[in-house]
Amino acid sequence: MPAPLRLGLLGCGDIAARRTLPALLRTPGLELAATAARDPARAAAFADRFGGVPAPSYEELLGRADVEAVYLCLPTLHHAAWAERALRAGKHVLVEKPLAARGADAEALYGLARERGLVLLENFMFLHHGTQRRVEDLLAGGALGEVRAVSAAFTIPPRPPGDTRYDPGTGGGALLDSGVYPLRAALRFLGRDLTVAGAVLRVAEEHGVDVSGAALLAAPGGAVAQIRFGMEHHYRSWYEIQGSAGTLSVDHVYTTAPDHEPVLRLATGTGRTEIRVPAEDHFEAVLRFFAGAVRAPDARRPGLPLLDGESLRQAGLLDGIRAAAVRIRR
Repeated sequence: MPAPLRLGLLGCGDIAARRTLPALLRTPGLELAATAARDPARAAAFADRFGGVPAPSYEELLGRADVEAVYLCLPTLHHAAWAERALRAGKHVLVEKPLAARGADAEALYGLARERGLVLLENFMFLHHGTQRRVEDLLAGGALGEVRAVSAAFTIPPRPPGDTRYDPGTGGGALLDSGVYPLRAALRFLGRDLTVAGAVLRVAEEHGVDVSGAALLAAPGGAVAQIRFGMEHHYRSWYEIQGSAGTLSVDHVYTTAPDHEPVLRLATGTGRTEIRVPAEDHFEAVLRFFAGAVRAPDARRPGLPLLDGESLRQAGLLDGIRAAAVRIRR
């Protein structure tokens, strides 16, 4: 039996404690080797709870020979810099979304990962859930005909005062926090040649970050994507794909609970069909994918080229949305 992949945790964020590390403990072939945080007591508490040893600094963790890969769970604006340091230290990297806020940073990071034969994976869990596989099977089988439009939204209610999403110094704002999910869905269903046709960002003066927004994206053949995002809304986590022969939609898609059985709603002609998808923990699914990619030979890492290409284009589209956006200040 092969030795487990030993991960180091860089940054003891909330999502790591609530979902990723509990899933790691349930995933065969993975083991937490070390933890590091700005607060040494927090790193020690995570190590007590999830395993491994606390490291005195991020740099010391990256220098450990027993750490083969890192899970990077830092504030958004630190993702690119620490992903680069981890890659230069010879570590494979699983990084919370978004990998980079700028297209140029993403290009440099993927170039470095390719040069060194390392896996760099942006942690979009929903892409690894059975829901996504079922949707893609339906599309490949022609259930919708030719895809004409994608509508997608990820919105959440306002966050408590002091939430990092309101901090411009750490990469706060709705576009980088929730907007990347519907943007990624649009890329998956309409391809990487999307361009930004228009955008709106609603900016809260008290925080200095965007709290909601929308974008219109166009594909070369004329198909369009309309995406909405924000943190001043009723909760929605949804996408809909409209084709020449049918429409498919699914709710609770980006943050699916491990015991939730998603329902795909398919409409073709006058017919309506509900397709139930088995419950699955998509945090376990992405961890299995990451471990499998690391253990596979460089030339045989199925699925990575598609994900890498989407992540690269996503970062470029973030540049485009910010450049095109009409900003409404409140």
